[in-house]
Amino acid sequence: METGGSLVQAIRKPTLTPKAIIHQKFGSKASYTVEEVEEPTQNGCPGLAILQKGPCLYRCSLELPDFTVVSGSFKKKKDAEQSAAQIALEKLGINLSSDNPTAEEAWRELIARVKYIFSNEFLSALHPLSSHFKAALRRVGDLNASVPASVIAICDGKLNNLCKIINPTVESHPLLVLSYIMRAAAGLPELVVSAEGQLSIWRKDPYPPNVIESSISQQSDVAESITTTAIYIPCSPEKAVEPVILNISSTGYYLDVIGQILGLSDANMVLISRTIGKASSETRLYFAAPKSYPLDMSSDLLNAKVVPFGGPLNAKASSLCGQDIYGDSILASIGYTWKGQDIFHEDVTLQSYYRMLISKIPSGVYKLSREAILAAELPLTFTTKTNWKGSFPREILSSFCRQYRLLEPVFCVSSIPLKASSELSRSNNKPEVSESAEQEREYANENESVDVDPKLAVLGSSFTCEVKIYAKGQDLILECAPDVLYKKQNDAVQSASLKVLSWLNAYLKDTYMSLEKEKQLANVFDIKFYRQIFFKEVVKCLSVCNCQHNETLGGKEPELNGVVENDASYINIEGTDSGLCPSNGSLLCVCYSVSLVTKGELQKELLESIEEFEFEMGTGAVIPCLEAVVSQMSVGQSACFYTELPPEDLVLAAAKDLANALAFLTSPCCLEYSIILLQVTEPPEDRMEQALFNPPLSKQRVEYAVQHIKEFCATSLVDFGCGSGSLLESLLEYPTSLETIAGVDISQKSLSRAAKVLHSKLVMKSDFDAPCRSIKSAILFDGSITDFDSRLCEFDLATCLEVIEHMEEEQASLFGDIVLSSFRPRILIVSTPNYEYNVVLQKSNLTSHEDDPEEKIQSQSCKFRNHDHKFEWTREQFQHWASELAVRHKYRVEFSGVGGAVDLEPGFASQIAVFRRVFLPEDDDSLKDENSVCQYKVIWEWNRSRPPLTN
Repeated sequence: METGGSLVQAIRKPTLTPKAIIHQKFGSKASYTVEEVEEPTQNGCPGLAILQKGPCLYRCSLELPDFTVVSGSFKKKKDAEQSAAQIALEKLGINLSSDNPTAEEAWRELIARVKYIFSNEFLSALHPLSSHFKAALRRVGDLNASVPASVIAICDGKLNNLCKIINPTVESHPLLVLSYIMRAAAGLPELVVSAEGQLSIWRKDPYPPNVIESSISQQSDVAESITTTAIYIPCSPEKAVEPVILNISSTGYYLDVIGQILGLSDANMVLISRTIGKASSETRLYFAAPKSYPLDMSSDLLNAKVVPFGGPLNAKASSLCGQDIYGDSILASIGYTWKGQDIFHEDVTLQSYYRMLISKIPSGVYKLSREAILAAELPLTFTTKTNWKGSFPREILSSFCRQYRLLEPVFCVSSIPLKASSELSRSNNKPEVSESAEQEREYANENESVDVDPKLAVLGSSFTCEVKIYAKGQDLILECAPDVLYKKQNDAVQSASLKVLSWLNAYLKDTYMSLEKEKQLANVFDIKFYRQIFFKEVVKCLSVCNCQHNETLGGKEPELNGVVENDASYINIEGTDSGLCPSNGSLLCVCYSVSLVTKGELQKELLESIEEFEFEMGTGAVIPCLEAVVSQMSVGQSACFYTELPPEDLVLAAAKDLANALAFLTSPCCLEYSIILLQVTEPPEDRMEQALFNPPLSKQRVEYAVQHIKEFCATSLVDFGCGSGSLLESLLEYPTSLETIAGVDISQKSLSRAAKVLHSKLVMKSDFDAPCRSIKSAILFDGSITDFDSRLCEFDLATCLEVIEHMEEEQASLFGDIVLSSFRPRILIVSTPNYEYNVVLQKSNLTSHEDDPEEKIQSQSCKFRNHDHKFEWTREQFQHWASELAVRHKYRVEFSGVGGAVDLEPGFASQIAVFRRVFLPEDDDSLKDENSVCQYKVIWEWNRSRPPLTN
């Protein structure tokens, strides 16, 4: 499966969409109405008694003057609208051909487009270019009504697209568009005039007065003048970038003002770059063409060449926009837009200039998304969607591709059955599957997530993702194919994206590394890249970008109190130790500030401060020295430390007062970090366990249950509090004597997932030698485990694993009484967290083994492993609870556990009680004359001898 668009789709040349054609023919007479619809959902699990809510779908009704059409249902509103337009076109007998015009056809369309642009009709059109035409009418002297060709080139997308069809190299050399525009104008001598060697066009005959009057009346009253800030970027690397003020009068043309600053007497010779940043942005670079600009006016359309410019290349400016900029330039955000006839303008400050610079590398994009330029770093791992802060890896990778005019990344997702993935992982000596902390919850797609392909989203499968990045010219630049498996499709995509970003960060930091180091780096991140194309498309644009933090974190001068990761002697930590310390996987919230400090701390300038900044410990989400310091703090404590300066671009991008910051940088100074640790949220229970135990505790509990199934030749099993069916699903992977399995839970959402999982294992896996072939029936009930239902009486084995701690203690005792007095299984296995083991999981300081255990427990204040836990018992408390139940209901009880050891403090991580029945049910008077009690609702039922009912 490919997401993010296939290569064929990505390189397809521009064509009109159905909606665009309808607009051309009917304009405002075409009315679209989109409504949300509900359709039956195929849940892939016959017999499931829970109503499944399908995805949000949309249907569009398109009303035209003569008829109305209705589209099918789509996930996106725009797809529904395009579908309705397509149906309307078919009804009108208009075939929408996907074939692109030939170069000759595109050339004829280009001439027709230039002719239309200079027509009376276009002057009154709501188009950014028509606003330039109106402004040109206000120019004085010889420039009156003269329109710069560069404006036509950058404002009219249709012209650009036609030029790309004529000559694909236009994508790499956008100034070629000027040659085609001037050549097209030369072919319309009856309509327009253009002088040889000049870059302007004007109408041969003036516009009629009524047309001018009508177009001017569309503009609103504007102020006497407009003042906006721009950035002057000199060509010489020795000269500093500095702000300039653009003062544009209400009767003037802003290009004339920019031309004057660039030293041009004729502003028609101002060349304009592509947009910088978002496509909707008006931020561009303006630079001067030579006095006689060399245009290729030959008759060879397909082989028009870029004539050498002849001026010095501006490396600083070129790195911003991804095209060659010559001579001094001005960076400004000004122009006309589709939103109105009036001029749009926005200040471009020095800070925004430096922010544009750092956004050229992935870590810079991430820093900006977090507004933490001097503290944040692009994390090294994608753990969970919940803990990730800032822009997601896939979003950053797409942004990077757009920055460098590459095609959107292509994601190829593969689904691997769980059994196959387990065997693959074992053969590679790797963890079975990377699980997210919210594995038990249903995955909800959001905007930043990849649409899940239902063909791939088979429960019980794992996912891998391969990423490919192509240049606009269809050349493959790099591919990344990690062999790590993930439970969720989105996690696979995000993690693969992050691998590419991490490699880009490392490579762009040292583009001239040795071939041996280059190969080693590619192997680390599972990258295969094509060096020549990569250098051509990416590296050439980074000549002035240097936004990486220094590797050496310690200050070189002792008086600056430099701190290195493994040396905390210079850190000043204040406040009482609360005992609530961070550990890997913890979600931290800190308040911090970063200031420039002169040598000896005589002066200080605040650069960056955030009152509440969250990050996950141990993922590399902050600069290493910050994480090293925070790891030594507890909640409520504050710390102060110093580091040497990072690259100047980062400092200036973060600075609140750029003038003061620049003044500080002229003298010896360093950065001062002040931090307060506000909150520590421990990682979810399953992630804490996975960090310490191999195999994970969840798997060890399954194996413990399997051991007892085999020992007692159990043929029936009921799981009380089965949740999403993780235990029942896992049991199906083992050959056992089980013939009947059942589950009970109060969460219909969890039961729905459990039903789908079991269905996929029991029905879809038809191998004769599959472990689950012994199972003859399976059933899931919706109900409370503190209620009795006679259908679950007398099972050979009952389990209740990691459930009772989610109940109040009184409810846990009630469950114990009900299950042992009424359900009466031969064997009951109950597991629950050992509170004493939390001290290990949360990495608190252990006291000596010789200390009094009671005193030790009292002296340690550990959090529960899960926010939903109502209690967590010590070994003594659990054994007391279980022993009383056993005596009361004529059971024997034995204690064991998984994770840890019985003879080592603090015992097992997960403590287990095994209850064994010591009486025969026929000897119990309470069974006599007992009526059938059915308090549970059957949610799903499966029987090998008969097919399940369809929904």
